[in-house]
Amino acid sequence: MIFSPIKIGRLEVSNRIVVAPMCQYSAINGIMTDWHTQHLMQLGYSSAGLIMVEATAVEKIGRITHNCVGLYNNKCIFSLKKNLQLAKSVASNKSYFGIQLAHAGRKASTQRPWEGRSALTKEEKPWKTICPSPIPFQETWHVPYEMKLFDIERVKKQFISASIKAVEIGFDLIEIHGTHGYLLHQFLSPISNKRKDKYGGKLENRMRFPLEIFSSVKGVLPKDFPLGMRITGTEWENNGIDENEATIFVKELEKIGCHYVCVSSGGNTPNPKIPVGPHYQVHLANKIKKNTKMVVRTVGMITDPLKANNIIINQDADMVAMARAFLSNPRWVWDAAKVLNHDIEVPPQYARRI
Repeated sequence: MIFSPIKIGRLEVSNRIVVAPMCQYSAINGIMTDWHTQHLMQLGYSSAGLIMVEATAVEKIGRITHNCVGLYNNKCIFSLKKNLQLAKSVASNKSYFGIQLAHAGRKASTQRPWEGRSALTKEEKPWKTICPSPIPFQETWHVPYEMKLFDIERVKKQFISASIKAVEIGFDLIEIHGTHGYLLHQFLSPISNKRKDKYGGKLENRMRFPLEIFSSVKGVLPKDFPLGMRITGTEWENNGIDENEATIFVKELEKIGCHYVCVSSGGNTPNPKIPVGPHYQVHLANKIKKNTKMVVRTVGMITDPLKANNIIINQDADMVAMARAFLSNPRWVWDAAKVLNHDIEVPPQYARRI
């Protein structure tokens, strides 16, 4: 059931409920603010087995917006460490914290969702974006700069550096962001990757850069430190990544020591036809789970405790991640424990007294 423990690398996670990484678009120059403090502390006492900190850019131009969190200088390190310590101070000893390391690639230099989510205008201080090929996300967006080999090496070094810093800060787990149309996804997809060198063309080449990033990060982490990737199960496009390509990619990740994958979808094209609804991505996780021995996490409009529990019972996935459900109810786990008749550890300040 969702309240049974699970092992990820050297980590024994107390339950299979995950707070998904959720961008807050509230940082200043990559630095967390008071908004993040209250947000993470609130999630800290949720009793979820794993709490993921939002997508965190490994270099300044890798931010989605001006207000995204980064991990590329000392001020970023200080703010992340301070907020992680505060969140852990109110969390159960049975909750762990992970960070999602990311690079937005051609989807960087954009407005925040509530400002329009379009490419930044000249007045909004945009910056040059990068991509495997000079193809804009959509016609009205900026044309990204095609990455040279030295850009590929630079980004690789940035992921390595951010990973080392994440461990020093005190995170228990690292997740590399490989979906939602961001840089690593852009390399994987034949829609955004039209390169003619060893990083483009057939799937073996399109996988090369994401696999190199993962392998490089793996190589600098402590032995069996929990390391996973969020991946694309499908792009919902006829000419994009499909479930079969996703499965091949995951098998390659498994060969180089990946501990888990979180299976999401879409994000690399403006208007994919996604059948959005409750549990709409669970079948993608099921496909991966049948073809790998890794821990597989599912995500996407999961809100009901009984139905979430059935995902685990039916072996469609090993863990369930939720985002909006926790924004609506940070104590979702407490309520789920009541529904499923399971005892959990909650802050004594909130425990029932006679």
